[in-house]
Amino acid sequence: MSRIAVIDFETTGISPGQGDRATEVAIVLLERGQVVDRFQSLMNAGVHIPAFITQLTGITNAMVRAAPPAAAVMADAAHFVGAAPMVAHNASFDRRYWVAELAHAGMPAPQPFACTVLLSRRLYPEAPSHKLGHLVDFFHLPRTGRAHRALADAEMAAELLQRIQHDLRTRHGVAEPDHRFLCALQACTRAALPKFLARATASPSGWSATACKPTAAQIGGAP
Repeated sequence: MSRIAVIDFETTGISPGQGDRATEVAIVLLERGQVVDRFQSLMNAGVHIPAFITQLTGITNAMVRAAPPAAAVMADAAHFVGAAPMVAHNASFDRRYWVAELAHAGMPAPQPFACTVLLSRRLYPEAPSHKLGHLVDFFHLPRTGRAHRALADAEMAAELLQRIQHDLRTRHGVAEPDHRFLCALQACTRAALPKFLARATASPSGWSATACKPTAAQIGGAP
């Protein structure tokens, strides 16, 4: 599949397991490396937003009270994504909220996740930081809006993903760095990475998804 959905959530805290909920979701849909569509919405999950979160994101309790119910937003988001595999920056965080918010809506979350944090750590160890904003500045990528708002962060993560795929093609000779390849790559240790990339360069079908022995958590996007 040539489509990839790049997602970002803004939330009331760090863990849906502790009762935190999403306040905003944005998804940038890429097809063959080009942005073809976007989805963004605030959502009302019926929970209070702490003041420090409002200070970080600019999202207020009044804003989410006027937003659509979280279940309706997530149903729309799931329809927008469809069967496309997903990518996020620090994907373990966004995947937890994707799964949890869809569960609240009574819907499954089967999509696999790749993580641009893990991928950037593997490919760019020279970067001074692997935070999204720092990588955007490091590569002189466009800043598309206020950080810690979902659409701006999703668009910057999409820009970073496009840079990663471009570098895999031009610097490493990987003909088709698709989502399945990215999931295998992010599971590689640094020691295994040169051999893995060499096999991928030698033959588009020569690499193996098991070459780096990815764990289920790594394929899911855990950093």
